[in-house]
Amino acid sequence: MPPINIEITPDAAVGDSCPLLVISGPCVIESEALCMEIAGVLADVAARNPLNLVFKASFDKANRTSIRSFRGPGLTEGLRILKHIKDTYKLPILTDVHEPAHVKALAEDVDILQIPAFLCRQTDLLVAAGRSGRVVNVKKGQFMAPRDMKAAIDKIRSTGNNRILLTERGTTFGYNNLVVDMRSPAIMRSLGVPVIFDATHSVQLPGGQGESSGGQREFVLPLLRAATAAGVDGIFLETHPHPDKALSDGPNAVPLDTIETTIRQAICIHDARIKAEGH
Repeated sequence: MPPINIEITPDAAVGDSCPLLVISGPCVIESEALCMEIAGVLADVAARNPLNLVFKASFDKANRTSIRSFRGPGLTEGLRILKHIKDTYKLPILTDVHEPAHVKALAEDVDILQIPAFLCRQTDLLVAAGRSGRVVNVKKGQFMAPRDMKAAIDKIRSTGNNRILLTERGTTFGYNNLVVDMRSPAIMRSLGVPVIFDATHSVQLPGGQGESSGGQREFVLPLLRAATAAGVDGIFLETHPHPDKALSDGPNAVPLDTIETTIRQAICIHDARIKAEGH
């Protein structure tokens, strides 16, 4: 297989022989102050460790379990906050896109457009994201086999855009539960794209709290270690200074005061694997 390498910005890439890509931030933009706090901590982590960091946060969580759940500040205010973070900390930015109509506005300042797992088959959305020229990160649907993600790749590549990432985030196993098949990263990487492991959503219990999703934060680190050893190119970790008070996905978020320790373990395993493979 030819080398897999995707440039995110002139200063950051993901793939063969690249430093581990770390995508991290809060699930949703709760406030500008919270995002700035988290981005500042993550920027310091990146300065101390050999990694490529992308800050993530969603301006809208359009797939919340309940109509009463907090969704975020919306496109205009959310994009303003993300741009402020990017300008202040000089970090690449990732956010979700749910509608083709939002792509143009987001692509002006966002470095990675993320397709939520539930939307990974939406042709118009994938094509619009591809046409933006930005890196497109497609989360594998909880209902999708890893090899079937080739169709999503083909839709984006039809636009001439080959800057594609796939993210593993678990597969539905019965009701309110997900499992991670550690064959999945290798299968998806065989499709010719870098693969990211979403360690926090993989321990989510969808709808497990009735009107919201639960999570098993205690399994983030074991799964993160396993996936990094299995050969992923990057990790996705949602973090919050007070996860139990977070407005979205708190049960599976990593506490901000432990995020560096968690990331360092992934870096050690990633770098050891790269050395063992002779890259």
